[in-house]
Amino acid sequence: MPLTFTPSFRALAAGASAAAVLIGAFALGSASGRSAPTTPSLGGQRSPGPRTDAAFTSQVGSARITVTGTGTVTGTPNQLILSMGVQVSAPSVSSALQQSSQAAARVTAALRAAGVASADIATADLNIQPNYRANSQVPDGYQVSEYLTATLRRITEAGAQIQAAVQAGGNAVTVDNVSLNLTDTSGLLARARAAAVADARNKAAQYASAAGQPLGPVISITDQAPAEPPPFYSSAADSAAPRSSSVPISPGTQQLSVSITVTYALG
Repeated sequence: MPLTFTPSFRALAAGASAAAVLIGAFALGSASGRSAPTTPSLGGQRSPGPRTDAAFTSQVGSARITVTGTGTVTGTPNQLILSMGVQVSAPSVSSALQQSSQAAARVTAALRAAGVASADIATADLNIQPNYRANSQVPDGYQVSEYLTATLRRITEAGAQIQAAVQAGGNAVTVDNVSLNLTDTSGLLARARAAAVADARNKAAQYASAAGQPLGPVISITDQAPAEPPPFYSSAADSAAPRSSSVPISPGTQQLSVSITVTYALG
């Protein structure tokens, strides 16, 4: 959420000659002393996004520079979301539903036995569809599909938990996808914010130096909403239980970014 603070600082006094220098340097203002912000071409590095890197403003008795700073850090996902289910075909609806329910119960029990909490297992969907032979409008059987999602909170155990669930479901099991997420982001956000502040100050110092002005104190900081890392998805569909003792899981890394807007005094 937006964060703005305004430290106390003495107003910048500027005489007629200093005001003339500012007006000439930044091409701002008019005979009345009012002006609109402009973006200088001073060779500073541009940050990603549609925002400008810096904007100089000059008013009677003050000059400011506004810059954007970005901090990006990398973390290792600590959570896996498993989407899986069972599919069963049988001559009647009741038979197909009974078989699918039994298979889904085995999958759920296997996950719980492998250490997944009951609260982290949820039914996601249930579908019943008739099966038709070619050129026939009379069903010759029915297919029942039951889907669930499981939140696996220990990445090091996720492979064994998936393996146990797949083996319990047997040939009826399907695995739709897994997603890897970063959930513990408090420490990462602190590092990203510190990096964003340092990035903003470096940019402001470069622009101020190029303009021949000393960089003054911070006037305000606005914290943009952090860019949460998108989950990494891996899709799969396998009707037969793998032969390995554990499904290999590679969490990889994900990036988290923070952007801020900082206004400094000049002079």
